[in-house]
Amino acid sequence: MKYKRILLKLSGEALMGHHHYGIDPDRLNDYARQIHSVTSQGCQVAIVIGGGNIYRGMQGVGQGMDRVQGDYMGMLATVINSMALQSALETVDIKTKLLSGMTIKPVAEAMSRRKAIEYLEEGRVVIISGGTGNPFFTTDSAAALRAVEIKADAILKGTRVDGIYTADPEKDQNAEKYNSLTFDEAYSKGLKIMDLTAFALCKENNLPILVFNMNIKGNLKKIVEGKQVGTLVKG
Repeated sequence: MKYKRILLKLSGEALMGHHHYGIDPDRLNDYARQIHSVTSQGCQVAIVIGGGNIYRGMQGVGQGMDRVQGDYMGMLATVINSMALQSALETVDIKTKLLSGMTIKPVAEAMSRRKAIEYLEEGRVVIISGGTGNPFFTTDSAAALRAVEIKADAILKGTRVDGIYTADPEKDQNAEKYNSLTFDEAYSKGLKIMDLTAFALCKENNLPILVFNMNIKGNLKKIVEGKQVGTLVKG
């Protein structure tokens, strides 16, 4: 097993499946089964999910809402998604703990590095919701922060494309895929992997980022086993 402890970053939009809004139960259950396939091998898994399928803070700003208020609404959307994933995971007999960067009793415990690591070592999947708990930070930044805090071996960023390309593969059929990149190469090429705050945090802490297609069944398990899937960014 290549990775013993991972931070899995999922986008809120991914949970929509083929819908235009909300949560697709089929997609949710598929993700739960994939996560079960790696926890059953002993891999420790922490998860951060976005909230874009429900609400984005910047969406509110575009409609004239205060940025801080909009960001807090977006953080609450991540809590809803995290609760949904927690339920799906428990349906396939995975023990979980839901933590949050925001204080939301009795739904979630306050995020604590010590507690998160303790729960991971007990064999639980730890879902960390509520972003960083502060406005002006994305869930990418939250994922990077939490991954560093729990001493993850890597961030696995599950998307709907199978890695990082020279251009958007959904718009440019001539786009070429990278199998691996250094942080400096990714930055110099202007590749939008994560926001700059998250990217800098990963680089400074020598935390690899692996971008892959989470919607292809078996990909997560292959990555944990050390097989070539997606694009790896490292120092």
